[in-house]
Amino acid sequence: MAQIGCFVPAKYAKIGVVDKILTRVGASDDLSMGQSTFMVEMMEVANILKEATQNSLVILDEIGRGTSTYDGLSIAWAVATYMADKEKCGAKTLFATHYHELTKLENNVEGIKNYSVAVKEKGEDVIFLRKIVKGGTDESYGIHVARLAGVPKDVLKDARDILKSLERKSMLGEKNMQKEEQKVAVGQLDMYNYKLAEIAHELDKINVNELTPIDAMNILVKLKESAS
Repeated sequence: MAQIGCFVPAKYAKIGVVDKILTRVGASDDLSMGQSTFMVEMMEVANILKEATQNSLVILDEIGRGTSTYDGLSIAWAVATYMADKEKCGAKTLFATHYHELTKLENNVEGIKNYSVAVKEKGEDVIFLRKIVKGGTDESYGIHVARLAGVPKDVLKDARDILKSLERKSMLGEKNMQKEEQKVAVGQLDMYNYKLAEIAHELDKINVNELTPIDAMNILVKLKESAS
């Protein structure tokens, strides 16, 4: 805004010169050309990734919509890390997303910082304060927004019930996965201990003083096969 001569609504701003402003905001399609909303989004993202430099200002809104959750998250994750990488891009980037998993990037990727919209909860009511604060969030307020938009109460109630069910299944899934991983680890350890015991038993039967070099080599080969 300052660079094009506009007023900047801030008490203080340290602004560097940018060579171009690249944005991917909103949703649109071109069905007459066989391009879905997601295809248009990806084409815009592709153009930005090719054109952006370290001196560019990039504004990205909700990368990864219009496909499966894991697909969308994977694309958003890869784009965010690419933009932050100074050797590949390093552009000044504002990246808006609802994928909570991306907040972890702050700890793993240099240059990425989390900011979120401040929210005040009062009972079942949520007040959006229209203020940006430092730090990420692990909360989503989609159902609250749906209520503010006038979605019928019956639909909202069903949505809450479904959300609780999905969250329960997700938690159970994570716990079961951890249990399975532990079982595999224990099973591997038990098998490993069994093989060690078997090898130790074979070694006890050997009289080292009576072994010829070729006998020692044959025994070593046999023990190696037992351990594998």
